[in-house]
Amino acid sequence: MWCYRGGSISAEPRINDRIRVPEVRLVGPSGEQVGIVPLAKALELAQEYDLDLVEVAANARPPVCKLMDYGKFKYESAMKAREARKNQAHTVIKEMKLRPKIDPHDYDTKKGHVVRFLKQGDKVKITIMFRGREQSRPELGYRLLQRLAEDVQDLGFVESNPKQDGRNMIMVLGPHKKKTEAMAEAREAQAARKAEAKANPGRSQNAAEAETAEAPAEASAEA
Repeated sequence: MWCYRGGSISAEPRINDRIRVPEVRLVGPSGEQVGIVPLAKALELAQEYDLDLVEVAANARPPVCKLMDYGKFKYESAMKAREARKNQAHTVIKEMKLRPKIDPHDYDTKKGHVVRFLKQGDKVKITIMFRGREQSRPELGYRLLQRLAEDVQDLGFVESNPKQDGRNMIMVLGPHKKKTEAMAEAREAQAARKAEAKANPGRSQNAAEAETAEAPAEASAEA
């Protein structure tokens, strides 16, 4: 029985003199079908066009090869993959911690963080932390979570209702706006700010960068 013993199998296609078959089905630089030709003839044509002979379908009989600029092809493929990753929406759950007897100023500050998270298309886990005798008054935390949900109802909805988890009470808010929509709007807003900065060259570069930079919203806040 055959067994593979180490070494990695390359995902890169074979090119030029690494191709080891007597003949290939050749595709021209513009995608035109040249037909089945000897390997030596295909390599000769690659030299004439100053291109690479790239095996694009190794399992075909005979293998299919195409004349192309392989370096340019790899670069363009990498850029497309990078753009796809950039536009990919990842589900992110932010966390905000509050105390049941939070003062009005702190509440407004933390509500502002929740609003920003929801506008970005992220979910928000709200945790009410009970300490000492506060644990005997769970209704305080429940009312606070209800209040917060009502204050941000235009941007998000209650995805997971308040529930007790040890000394904490937890609720999860989901955004009305999808992550992809939020990312697209953010890019449009950034492009608009850049266009405005170009139209007003008198503004300082630092001011323009300050407007286009987005504030990080990573750390959890605790009352």
